Amino acid sequence: MESTMDNIFGIHATALKIRSSRAQLLAANIANADTPNFKARDIDFKQTLNSLAGKTANTSIYKTHSGHMNSIGTTANGTDILYRTPNQPNLDGNTVDLHAERSAFMENTMMYQASLRFINGKISGLKMAIRGEL
Repeated sequence: MESTMDNIFGIHATALKIRSSRAQLLAANIANADTPNFKARDIDFKQTLNSLAGKTANTSIYKTHSGHMNSIGTTANGTDILYRTPNQPNLDGNTVDLHAERSAFMENTMMYQASLRFINGKISGLKMAIRGEL
C-alpha cells in the first residue's frame, strides 16, 4: 500500500514526515533558548529526503568543512539529528540563536503547509476522477 501512496503523492508524503520531525526539534530549541549548556539541534532536510527517497546509497554523514554540523543520533523515522553550529555561542554554553530558530521554524511550517496543499490537491483530483467529473 505504501508504494501505491508514494506513486500517488510522490515525495510529499515523505517530506511531511521529515518536516514534522524537524518542527519538533526546532520547537525544542526555541523552548530551551534560556537553558544553560543546551545545544541547538536540527535536521539536514535535503540530505535526509534524498536518502529516504533512495537517491543516495550512502546515508552516512561526512563533513567537508569544520563548521558543518555533527550527527548526534536519529529520529523515529530514521533522520539524522545534527548539532547546529552557533554563530555566536552564549557564555552559559547555550547555542540557540532565537531569531535563527524562529526563522527556520517559520520556513519549515510554510514548506509543510505547501506539501499538505499539494497532497490535498491530489486527493481532490482523485475524488473527481472516481466520481467521473473530469
